[in-house]
Amino acid sequence: MARSNDWGFPRWRGYEDSREAVEVRLCDRYGCNEKGDCPAPKSPNSKERWYFCQRHAAEYNKGWDYFEGLDKEEAKARAKAEQTESAGYAEAQHYGWASSGDGSRSADEMRALEVLELEADADFDAIKREWRARAKKVHPDVKPGDKAAADEFQKLQLAYEVLKAAEERRVWKG
Repeated sequence: MARSNDWGFPRWRGYEDSREAVEVRLCDRYGCNEKGDCPAPKSPNSKERWYFCQRHAAEYNKGWDYFEGLDKEEAKARAKAEQTESAGYAEAQHYGWASSGDGSRSADEMRALEVLELEADADFDAIKREWRARAKKVHPDVKPGDKAAADEFQKLQLAYEVLKAAEERRVWKG
């Protein structure tokens, strides 16, 4: 039986007790000594990969063109295939299972917030206050016969309905 100095507490081990070598791949960028854990293709449609650190991967991807080297028909076919593969995500977004980049608002909600001129992180109370303030100014009862005011009121009303439905879905889920 091997003798241990940790008495059941690994952090009490001596500094030299367990120091196995760990293989770390370095960034493929010349002169960089950071850990290379971000694979990037060496050329379009190639299985060979570079391995960059995050900083150099961002630099590499900045000018990346997914459709480079393809003629129009191949690019169109590839774009269609991508849309077909991601159609499930678009469908899921309808049910509130997927959303915009940070996961908090859908594209429709973001457009509705733009109509109300609110930030993406506005809470529902702020949305309701802003909608009421704006709707009071352009309501058809306040401005009878004004076509522009009626159109603006309809836009505000639709934006509010979208945001209200989203809020109800969030409350119902949570």
